[in-house]
Amino acid sequence: MNFHWMMRAKRWAQNPPSAKQVKLVLVVIAVCIALFAYERVMGWPDWLTPDPVGRAPR
Repeated sequence: MNFHWMMRAKRWAQNPPSAKQVKLVLVVIAVCIALFAYERVMGWPDWLTPDPVGRAPR
């Protein structure tokens, strides 16, 4: 770990993010996990699969 990251960690420890920011990050992570789980259980919908356009490779 270089000096730059150590200084960034020091500043983050002195001025931690607000509770609102932490909740926002946790909600975004939860939504991503929920979308991933839904895709794994239900599968990828056909209407979201792009159709190839243009010439096909030979």
